[in-house]
Amino acid sequence: MTKNQVTDPIFPQCPVRNVISRLGDKWSALVLLSLDEKHPIPLRYKDLQQAIPDISQKMLSLTLQALEADGMVTRQAYAEVPPRVEYTLTPRALSFMPHLHALVGWAIDNLSGIVKDREAFKNRKA
Repeated sequence: MTKNQVTDPIFPQCPVRNVISRLGDKWSALVLLSLDEKHPIPLRYKDLQQAIPDISQKMLSLTLQALEADGMVTRQAYAEVPPRVEYTLTPRALSFMPHLHALVGWAIDNLSGIVKDREAFKNRKA
């Protein structure tokens, strides 16, 4: 079991808790969206850093490793000097992308209302 995997004592094999705990982190969706934007062209590590400028090198590396472990990203290393590593989406990730794009669309459509409701809630509590 990995650190990001959620197990519930009553439902230890719950696919929702397990998958959402990984894909719902701060960076995974952004990495997947960045790779999808250029698909089928593979992206190098530096390309992903430029696409997501506020991600640290450590978090990008950890996120790519987690996505690779889940079969969402393929890592291809080339024995060159300097070494070249490219990342692409797997068929599993491609099957997920319409759902992620729908979530992004929903977030864009609803963000202003959510922010407004949060502010109203905060003011009610004050």
